[in-house]
Amino acid sequence: MNYSFNRKKKKAEWPAFVDIKEWKIITPEIHIISSRCKECRWCIEFCPEEILEISDEINEKGYHPPKLIEGKTFENCAECHFCELICPEFAIFVKKPVEEEEMKVE
Repeated sequence: MNYSFNRKKKKAEWPAFVDIKEWKIITPEIHIISSRCKECRWCIEFCPEEILEISDEINEKGYHPPKLIEGKTFENCAECHFCELICPEFAIFVKKPVEEEEMKVE
């Protein structure tokens, strides 16, 4: 028995099957609430990308909050949120900015 099937394979059209928005990289923002910081340095020590350092600024409690290392950008952030989890004073958080398309209300 010789069976012959005439199945036409549908060729996927480019880029219809790929959602470009899903792969668009959005740079995260690191927010530091300097008034809460008590200079424990955990965010600096445990950052996998090593993008934070102690600043020269002194907050109202007399501590030096962290800052972004000169030469590093927010694009270097891995957006792992580990600094948020490890900070005992909740003085740091990472936020992904809202895209312009999402902000439009029709």
